[in-house]
Amino acid sequence: ADFSRALEDIQKNLSPKAVPVQVPMGQEASFTGVVDLVRMRAITFATDGSGKATEGSVPDAVKPLAEKQRAALVEAVAEADDRLLEKYLESGELSEAEIQEGLARGIRDQKLFPILCGAPARNVAVSPLLDLLAECFPSPLERPAVEGTDLKGNGSIRREVKDDAPPAAVVFKTVADPYAGKVTMFRVYAGTLTSDSIILNATKGVKERVGQLLLLRGKQQTPVESVGAGDMGAVVKLKETGTGDTLCDEKAPIRLPEITFHAPVISFAVEPKAKGDEDRMSTAFTRLREEDPTIQIRYDPQTKETVVSGMGRAHVEIVAERLKRKFGVDVTLKTPRVPYKETIKAKAREIQGRHKKQTGGRGQFGDCWIHLEPQPRGGGFEFVNQVVGGAIPRNYIPAVEKGILEGMERGPLAGYPVVDLRVTLYDGSTHPVDSSELAFKLAGRLAFRKAMTQAKPTLLEPIMTVEVVAPGECMGDIVGDLNSKRGRVLGIEAKGRNQAVKANVPLSEMLEYDSRLRSITGDRGDYSMESSHYEEVPTHIQEKIVAEAKRPVEEEEE
Repeated sequence: ADFSRALEDIQKNLSPKAVPVQVPMGQEASFTGVVDLVRMRAITFATDGSGKATEGSVPDAVKPLAEKQRAALVEAVAEADDRLLEKYLESGELSEAEIQEGLARGIRDQKLFPILCGAPARNVAVSPLLDLLAECFPSPLERPAVEGTDLKGNGSIRREVKDDAPPAAVVFKTVADPYAGKVTMFRVYAGTLTSDSIILNATKGVKERVGQLLLLRGKQQTPVESVGAGDMGAVVKLKETGTGDTLCDEKAPIRLPEITFHAPVISFAVEPKAKGDEDRMSTAFTRLREEDPTIQIRYDPQTKETVVSGMGRAHVEIVAERLKRKFGVDVTLKTPRVPYKETIKAKAREIQGRHKKQTGGRGQFGDCWIHLEPQPRGGGFEFVNQVVGGAIPRNYIPAVEKGILEGMERGPLAGYPVVDLRVTLYDGSTHPVDSSELAFKLAGRLAFRKAMTQAKPTLLEPIMTVEVVAPGECMGDIVGDLNSKRGRVLGIEAKGRNQAVKANVPLSEMLEYDSRLRSITGDRGDYSMESSHYEEVPTHIQEKIVAEAKRPVEEEEE
């Protein structure tokens, strides 16, 4: 990467308070180390990936850049501390110890943000990052008291970040270990958690038995008797506890703020490649949800698909890979079907549904007359009984309604559910022997299907409210792209250093939007969407959808 260009982008798009504490020696394949601007020493790393470092003087080739950025670092550190600023204005320089002290204070007070260089894949300049974290970043014990909800009904309460305070911890990750089982990782915000104790899950209101506590260092698990304030630990086999839950002392119950996650932005229909693996897939998804709450799994009864949603295409593909690797379930990802609906645009009056069948013995007879009319969008289904004089016995009226509801499950255009209409049952006739609930249910369904064909049926599509956040220079292309997707822009506003455009866009146009947005913004954009309402599909698009829906039926008939 180009250091100067990357630095400019960071300061422009993230924060002008971002300041380098290192500059690189070389770039891309020739990147072998960094210059520590605090000590003005060059640190060169071995090329074998061992991370072994050698210190020396700053090479002449990089010295001008190092001196320039060190001056910027000293100035930024001085501006973050009044005492250091006074000395800097008097002498024009700060000592190494003063820079280190001011850097730590500026990071703690969020007055500056350090920038470092590194290539983790080759183990180059990783150790200086860890050193900076240990030396300059604030200890958890320096944090102010944590605030949460008192479960005894006293509103909001604060708890000091001390080992002797009542314990309060938040679960930040859950892992399904193939050998140890469920591993729950937590951070202690106050007090001390101890092994072999009873703890309250304040989020779910259940008690959990804590077994052996562990400290995790990569793959190494070290058993410990306690984990104190500010530390992170783990415990295995908690039954009810999941990511985001608060663990606390049942005598001093507190619920800390929950971890919030972005809503998923992309969905795929998922099905197992092997028949009979549906139950195994469902169980595996449940386990994965414990590990990653950003995954959402649902069954769509309309499209009869299991739909998995995630933060992007790569995220969902990784989920599929983990299903195969950890649980032995191989799945196929497909673009999910759009849940279209059907409705009517006109009235159909005096429509008869007559079911008559004679088989030699007792026959079947049901006869009903209905009016059909559209409801406002979102008005749902309404059944009105206006039968008078006993033309249809009262005990058969629900059967007619049931037949109509069954008819609404598959519309006449493309077989999608029918919505937003009113059916008025106003007349009919009966037979003293052959009439039955089944006969009137079939009559109701016949009447409804006949009425639908005369009431100008039409397709409805789901409309999503989409918000796209990206740099301002990308907004023109984003808005143009949304317009090309039949979107209606609702407004554009500033959002930090970026801009956000909100629009209503058909779901069918957003199914693969993540890759399109990545292309437009160079992976600098983000988007979210939520269901808004249904609208009529344009005629030329309806024709394609109807033809596509009828094709499988024609193939089956052949």
